[in-house]
This record gives sequence, structure tokens and C-alpha cells, in this order.
Amino acid sequence: MNEEDLIPISALQHALFCKRQYALIHIERLWEENRFTAEGKVLHERVDDVHHDSRRDCREEFGLAVRSMNYGLVGKCDLVEFEKNSDGTYKKISPVEFKRGRKKADDFDLVQLCAQALCLEEMFEVEIGAGQIYYLQEHRRSLAPLDGELRKKTKKVIDVIEDIRAAGTTPAAEYEKGKCDRCSLIELCMPRIMMRRSSVNRYIRDSIKKMMPDE
Repeated sequence: MNEEDLIPISALQHALFCKRQYALIHIERLWEENRFTAEGKVLHERVDDVHHDSRRDCREEFGLAVRSMNYGLVGKCDLVEFEKNSDGTYKKISPVEFKRGRKKADDFDLVQLCAQALCLEEMFEVEIGAGQIYYLQEHRRSLAPLDGELRKKTKKVIDVIEDIRAAGTTPAAEYEKGKCDRCSLIELCMPRIMMRRSSVNRYIRDSIKKMMPDE
């Protein structure tokens, strides 16, 4: 896989939330801020400055750029904590993701964290059993085990993105109350209008078929 073909880690969350949202952002290059995206951007600007803090047996890297050629991923970790053995080898590596709000019921944040871990495992030739997510409104970290099921889900999302890229078309709009209403792209996506337009097109095609004589 070439460098330019790598999938941004942030794209995995977009594809999980909505395949059409992924395509609009990463294929059609459309974007629209809302309060939630703006708050998230400010939060990451506070922690993404590239710097590090080192102690005798522990090192912290903020804004660490990561990639995986095996999985075709590229991105940046908010924070990576490195614990070393006495001989200088890595005892433990743990990615830490910062999020606005509170812990969610879905796996979107966990998939993003798992993707970061996949990159770190490849880069440093280690196994990472868990990461952490810091939720701003809770003011604490949540331990996130990176188990087999989560890894399978993360790899499946990567496959979904690759399929969308290969198809070269943006998935059709499907309006879902609540979900679509909180999406920053709702004015660009226009799910209700696009669904009505699709229904009209189907009606016209079906009408034409009925008018055509049987061969």
C-alpha cells in the first residue's frame, strides 16, 4: 500500500457512525462544523502539541504520529505512555485518547483507540493489551481492553472503508431520527431530500418499465 492510500484513523469513527458521512468527508472532501465537532477540535488542540515528558522508567509522547502499512492506517495519538525495563526495552506501551463528553454505549471511541494500538504494535514490535480513554466531563480515564472482538470489529471497519473506496460512489442517504439530526453534515447530506429524490427516481423507472412492451 502506498503512503497516499493510507486510511486516516479518524475515518474509522466516521464510517462506523455512517458510511455516507465517511464518503462525504473523505471522498467528496466536505465538512461542516457544529458545537460538538468544535468542542472536540479545541480539546485535541490542547493535547496534540508534539512534545514529550521523560522520567527514568517512563516516557510520555503527546501528538505522536503513527501508521501501519499492514492495516493501511495513518494518524496521530493524543498521548502514548511508554514504560521501560531496566535494559531499555519496552515493558508496556499504552495509547491514551482524549474525548469530550462522557463514556458512550457504542464502540466508536474504542475502535479508534484499537486502530492506534495496531499502529503502535507494528511500529514498536510489541503487543498492547489495553489502552485508556480520558473523558473530559468525567475527569477520569477509562481502561479499555483491546480484546479479540474489538480487533475484529476494527479490521472489519477497515474493510468497509476499502470497499467504499473501491466502489468510488457515495452511499445513498438513509435518514435516522436523532442520529442524523446531531450530524454536522446534515445540511450538506440532506438525507430527507435525497431519500425522497431516490423514491421519485424509482417510481419513474418502475413506471417506464410498466409502459414498455414485453419482449
